[in-house]
Amino acid sequence: MYAASWYVYPSHCLGAPVVQSLCHQGQRVSRSGPLRMPKRISSQRTARSPQIHAAKTARTDQFPADRPFAPGYGIVGPQDGLGLLPWTWVARKMNRCRTFWVATIHPGTTQARPHVMPVWGVWVDDAFFFSTGRKSRKGQNLAANPACTIANDDGEEAVIVEGQARELVGAALLERVAAAYKKKYKMDPRGMGEPIFKVEPAKVFAFIEKSFPKSATRWKV
Repeated sequence: MYAASWYVYPSHCLGAPVVQSLCHQGQRVSRSGPLRMPKRISSQRTARSPQIHAAKTARTDQFPADRPFAPGYGIVGPQDGLGLLPWTWVARKMNRCRTFWVATIHPGTTQARPHVMPVWGVWVDDAFFFSTGRKSRKGQNLAANPACTIANDDGEEAVIVEGQARELVGAALLERVAAAYKKKYKMDPRGMGEPIFKVEPAKVFAFIEKSFPKSATRWKV
């Protein structure tokens, strides 16, 4: 690509008023005015681009990633195969999913068993948000034990989020979550008068069925 450049002659080589010759996109233009030191616009732009790229990398891959512990599945090392999946892959899959699966745990020693139900939810600021009735089974389970697991609805490209669900109380974040719900589901979860939960990931797993041993990724958040 042709880069525009400015060429200026030193003042001691020319009389006053001095005519400056500028070469810009292959066209020659002449004008009078004060002289400035030579500079190249294209080199300045090139110098900034690596910094911009590095900043984007730091934001999108901010959590340490590795391979999941899965003996017997032939999973290769993190530097082998297709490498590790980027964190942006998780966000993309979660944002595109409409219906998620949430697993909670029945309270008590005699009924301590998993409970799984489908829910609507949104992914905002690297966390999962969903609403459920306070008296529902999963609502009661979370009141006794906030540990839960969230999964998207795509077994071929799966995301599994392990964390703890806490009732959302911050007004600013609640407004952003409601806006995400409105955009995705055309409804405001606050209208139900039930709690909205935030699940901050502790571990996240990402699996692609066709390349599972070569791309399976785990993040410890």
